[in-house]
Amino acid sequence: MRLAGSVIAAYGRQYRVELSDGETLLCVPRGKKSELVCGDQVKVQRTSADQGVIATLEPRRTLLYRSDHYKQKLIAANVTQIIIVVATEPPFSDDLITRCIVAAESQDIQVLIVLNKCDLGERVPAASATLLPYEKLGYRVLKLSARNDGERLLPYLADHTSLLIGQSGMGKSTLINALIPEACAPTREFSQALNAGKHTTTHACLYHPSTGAALIDSPGLMAFGLRHLSSEDIAQAFLEMRPLLGQCRFRNCQHHREPDCSILAAVEHGTIDPRRYAVFRSLCAEIG
Repeated sequence: MRLAGSVIAAYGRQYRVELSDGETLLCVPRGKKSELVCGDQVKVQRTSADQGVIATLEPRRTLLYRSDHYKQKLIAANVTQIIIVVATEPPFSDDLITRCIVAAESQDIQVLIVLNKCDLGERVPAASATLLPYEKLGYRVLKLSARNDGERLLPYLADHTSLLIGQSGMGKSTLINALIPEACAPTREFSQALNAGKHTTTHACLYHPSTGAALIDSPGLMAFGLRHLSSEDIAQAFLEMRPLLGQCRFRNCQHHREPDCSILAAVEHGTIDPRRYAVFRSLCAEIG
């Protein structure tokens, strides 16, 4: 008998699968190839009281992954919302935020940006200013302190399968612990010497912070390659560029040095943020 379940943790070639009644089984996939991630819907066959074999993978509604010239790394499946966690300290990567947003837009996934560590009041204005271009585009920004009021995130999780993503040291594990105390996610203070976070989450895990909500915590990111996207996909993923596409002089315009380019004109006139445009060019250069 095959049982329906969801992958809630991935450890190499072993997966924790949650069945519809809440029971979990430690499962292995059939065959040598293993390409399963948190959020995947599967059918399993029980092999013992607490173990099973994954027999089939159900079709995915969404799939998030990153890729470079050499390999691709699956992140999560069937996600409906990406929550990008940044903090007032250590410094966060503007480039990484935009890359996460591009990945979300390419899959029609909602985006929420969480600015953590807002108890460090003197650092909030600078961090808020960095996030202002995203707010102007309509992306939601929630400011909180995971240590003090992390539960403010709960209403945003309702009826979503959300992926918590961001650099190490932004406080993702602290936020998970605030929302799901039984998770006991490991945390470490970021390294003052390196001015960066230390990795604490080593594998992705799916939690249920409230009824009808699923939250996937992922290991901290240092890079987010999107080489699997085309230049057209990338341009469409920039909300401010969408209305301008097709208005350039040349049909195959690369929005780089071409004359009468609608995108370059918008950058020059300040309607496209130069930082966002710089990430756009970087992504296009990566795919060649």
